Amino acid sequence: MKAKSDLLTARRQDPASPQQPRTGTGQRRATTRMPAHERRAQIQAKAFEFFSEYGLTAQTRALADACGVSQRLLYSAFPNKGALINAVYDAEIAGPFKAIWFVQLRDRKLPLTQRLQRFYAEYYDTILTRRWLRLFLYASLAEAEMAPTYIADIIRNLLDVIVEEAAFDAGLSAPEHPEMRRELGWVLHGNISHLAIRRHIYRDGTTLAVEKVIAMHVTAFLAGIPGMIATVTHDATP
Repeated sequence: MKAKSDLLTARRQDPASPQQPRTGTGQRRATTRMPAHERRAQIQAKAFEFFSEYGLTAQTRALADACGVSQRLLYSAFPNKGALINAVYDAEIAGPFKAIWFVQLRDRKLPLTQRLQRFYAEYYDTILTRRWLRLFLYASLAEAEMAPTYIADIIRNLLDVIVEEAAFDAGLSAPEHPEMRRELGWVLHGNISHLAIRRHIYRDGTTLAVEKVIAMHVTAFLAGIPGMIATVTHDATP
């Protein structure tokens, strides 16, 4: 297996690389002029591809090459790599999460099993893609703030909603302590997230339909909620 630095070097040297458009004489083509906002969006999209494949530690020269622009043009769109990473987070990590999902999860006119299965089927297809997961994991390994920010801004609220709805459905009260409540939510959310990691990152060849696996996890979670709530509320100390 090639080291990451070798892959980046090969990427720069490979004339056929789609990130390295060249003329027949071996020279890089001139960058097409476009409005600044379009150029920024293009760089951001290419950076998402690049970061998800090679991580966040590459030099800006390699990043500019991958984006098909000069370093000067890269810095004209984003003042530094941190600003570019933040833009990628806003557009590609947090951006795809739909606020309407919170509303749908709280819609008690529908059975909770149906609500959870529908949400996680959509979350799996929309959020837990190969590229999203790779970037999220790379950012975590680099100790960047991407994962903690996503969890603080989105996932904690999601876990609260899921556990509150599950407790209500079981005729119980959700644990008052937020850490206890969220640990219960991670039982389901963690299983679905790991399902995506197994399929997209570990390349698990299991052919069982994702929807069936999600339904299995939802059923197990709801069946276990009474016992789990009893366990965490027996001792109020986290």
